[in-house]
Amino acid sequence: MLRLSYKLSILVVFAYHLSIAEASNQPPLKLTNQQNLLLDLSLEELMNIEVTTVSKHPQKLTEVASAVFVISQDDIRRSGATSIPEALRMAPGVHVARIGTDKWAVSIRGFNGRLANKLQILMDGRSVYTPMFSGVLWQQQDTMLEDIERIEVVRGPNATAWGVNAVNGVINIITKKAADTQGTLLTAGGGSFEHAFVGARYGGKINNNTPFRIYAKGFKRNNTSTLSGENARDTWHQARAGFRIDHTRGIDEFTLQGDIFHNDIGDRINKPILTAPFTQTEVAHGKDTGGNIRMRWDRAISELSSVMLQVYYDRNRFNLSPVVDFDAESFDVDFQHRLSLLERHDITWGINYRLYTNHLNHTNLISFNPRRKTDQLASAFVRDEIMLIPDRLRLGLGVRLGYNDFSGFEAQPNARLMWTPNSQSSAWLAVSRAVRIPSRSENIRLNLRTIQGPPLVMTQLQGTGNFGPEKLIAYEIGFRHQFTPQASVDVTSFFNDYSHLRDLNRGLPSAAAGPPPHLVLPVLASNNASAHSYGVEVSADWRPIEKWRLQSSYSYLNIHTSANTLSQQFDATTGGADRANPHHQLSLRSNYDVSEKVQLNLWLRYVSRIAFYNIPSYVTMDTNITWKPIQNIELFLVGQNLFAQHHREYVSDFIPTTPVRIPRGVYMGARWKF
Repeated sequence: MLRLSYKLSILVVFAYHLSIAEASNQPPLKLTNQQNLLLDLSLEELMNIEVTTVSKHPQKLTEVASAVFVISQDDIRRSGATSIPEALRMAPGVHVARIGTDKWAVSIRGFNGRLANKLQILMDGRSVYTPMFSGVLWQQQDTMLEDIERIEVVRGPNATAWGVNAVNGVINIITKKAADTQGTLLTAGGGSFEHAFVGARYGGKINNNTPFRIYAKGFKRNNTSTLSGENARDTWHQARAGFRIDHTRGIDEFTLQGDIFHNDIGDRINKPILTAPFTQTEVAHGKDTGGNIRMRWDRAISELSSVMLQVYYDRNRFNLSPVVDFDAESFDVDFQHRLSLLERHDITWGINYRLYTNHLNHTNLISFNPRRKTDQLASAFVRDEIMLIPDRLRLGLGVRLGYNDFSGFEAQPNARLMWTPNSQSSAWLAVSRAVRIPSRSENIRLNLRTIQGPPLVMTQLQGTGNFGPEKLIAYEIGFRHQFTPQASVDVTSFFNDYSHLRDLNRGLPSAAAGPPPHLVLPVLASNNASAHSYGVEVSADWRPIEKWRLQSSYSYLNIHTSANTLSQQFDATTGGADRANPHHQLSLRSNYDVSEKVQLNLWLRYVSRIAFYNIPSYVTMDTNITWKPIQNIELFLVGQNLFAQHHREYVSDFIPTTPVRIPRGVYMGARWKF
């Protein structure tokens, strides 16, 4: 931690001197109170915020025929969240469960797991979903939270826009433009679970058309504890740095953005062995390093016509023995063109190509065949939004056609109808098809458990290479209404029909040489399972008075699976999904400005029981008190999970991480802008 603090202090000093040098050549920065910008907006203005994730071009929230929830920068700041997964708890229909200090299970509309495989995650439109494990490594997805402009959470399939694996939803983390982060920001603090954190960001201008920013951050987070109260040995240290440069030239905008990171992580593994007591607890320590660079070009030809080209490269090195050891890199090209046709047609089309290469080293828990593999995904889409009745009725039709090395050709169409009877109300319905393609994890060899003999048996998950894509047909209906300028509600209902889901079957046992001699019982994956789910998601926003805002959300989810007994007992992400996801979730946030200098923010959450892991329901409260003694300095005191000393949230599926309890935490800190 000392080395990390030393490196960050050098960057802070560098940013400070750079700001002094630049200040001598530029006029003074105009100070603004951006952090209260959204609170100053009326609910009507908030409902008209533009989102881009659904159609890949800006649309007013009230005109989007999809279940969308926007988490603003002000929401993140007031929540006291220290990570992106924690902030995602604000969105209805999203289940966020912490598995350890650096591990989360995040899903939309069920089928949750450590590597939830039906959710597409984007950082500024850059996919961070890994086709190696069919999921997202959340400890890698971070930035300075102060630099996030908003998080757009799309519940339900959006495969036409974002391709395979955008099955149950899409989450797009959108950072601020460099022009919106001018000046210097310093932040630091610490506490019980959040031991210490420090961050620095500097924004300046190369010239009037080319703003930039650089940042660095680091933190140390404490261990969790096992169910018996032992130290889980999963402390987490991170160092991260990055930059963004934006350049405008006429109707063209160019962006160059990059990040590098280093994680020191730990885990406690319950590894099956062939001698008594047949399970061995092993403490693992590892390193997770990587980086990415993104280049984007936008040309705004007119209000309804534009061109976009984005290219990015990502590299990751992950080693956590005895769990997994791999190198991975990906290269992605994305092009799209939007145009208006015959006055009533708003057409967007595009093409995408992704190259993904990975090399895995065998561990004594997991092995892959082959060890090195390169996969390609290519697709093209077209979407037409047709104005049937001007300003009243819109029909959206789209399809994405693609090819991938895992399952071949896939077609993913959707149709969406939006009715806006007046400026206060809108209703929509949608029918969509989406596909989750197989991954490297479907061709894994993973020791599951030892069955004591005689004979002695090791059960082993074995990929056969014959696993196919999982499929979804989704039906959605939604309604939004603004009762007054101070009150609004958003309601969505859905029915999802899943087919060709993963099912687990026992193979034929075979003898294996010791020591000691034993049998290997293979567990094989097939596509014989199916499921259907239905639910309701409600979010409401109310301002009783100008200084007080209440936001609430409620989600109900019910899943029925059809799978064999083995899958129902051991696979929480598919066969046991009906018992591995909470039926009810409730969130209530209160943001109150006591005065111009003091804010009191409260966040109450309820999550119902998870029967699969025998996790009881829990109620918890977070609170954040902020004080601005002078204009550009903010002090904050945050309490997390305040109602109990600790509680359980989830358990790692397949990878046998020791179950842990999530502790209460209190931390304090400061932000300084100049």
